[in-house]
Amino acid sequence: MGLTGKTALIGGSTQGIGLAAAQALAAFGARCILISRNESKLQAALNTLNTENNQKHSYLIADYAYPEQVREAVSGFLKQNTIDILINNTGGPAGGPIIEADEDAFLKTFQQHLICNHILAKLVVPGMKTVGYGRIINVISTSVKVPLKNLGVSNTIRGAVASWAKTLANELGQFGITVNNVLPGATSTERLSTIISNNAAKTGKSSEEIEKQMLAEVPARRFGKPEEIAAAIAFLASPAASYINGVSLPVDGGRTGSI
Repeated sequence: MGLTGKTALIGGSTQGIGLAAAQALAAFGARCILISRNESKLQAALNTLNTENNQKHSYLIADYAYPEQVREAVSGFLKQNTIDILINNTGGPAGGPIIEADEDAFLKTFQQHLICNHILAKLVVPGMKTVGYGRIINVISTSVKVPLKNLGVSNTIRGAVASWAKTLANELGQFGITVNNVLPGATSTERLSTIISNNAAKTGKSSEEIEKQMLAEVPARRFGKPEEIAAAIAFLASPAASYINGVSLPVDGGRTGSI
């Protein structure tokens, strides 16, 4: 399970699942490179990472809303470094019925998620091939299995990312590189709080009522914790998961209504 000597690039890593993933990977011994748009938050996040293996963690500044920023930041880092583990993770789009979505919302979300994922994969895969080890893990959503209500744009783009990832897994498996998706269910993050508040505003119900309804759909009867999602990510990043490739793994307390 150890990741000593491995370098991981983690998107959206100043809060929520992204930060928890970086903390888990660092605890396994990986050197973590955080990437996000807010430098002060990146500096704060960096200070929470385990350094027992003398890792030299660092960060890159880029906004996933602008794919060329992401390309430029990571290209510069790769001039003198390699990435063994890529965690594709960034915030989701605003909710709402799909019929009410603006066309531009689809394009922006497609760029922020699939295009940035693709740019990053193209940048890191050559180095992974050279060392014969690579892990690409995409943090998506359980909507890949069963579309979620009032998340029309997200459902659409998440499905596209899952298909992209499966195709990539088929192409890269022969090089010792695996590509997998982690599908968080309702997880106690800032995004979940926003979804609950928005649903409450639209329905006229209280946030407590909305939360109670959501919990009733989860067999575990609780929301997930970011560190529980991170544990699945860290496992898939490890040598122990070397024969797991091309899967979409729900980490949702049993909520998803499919096998």
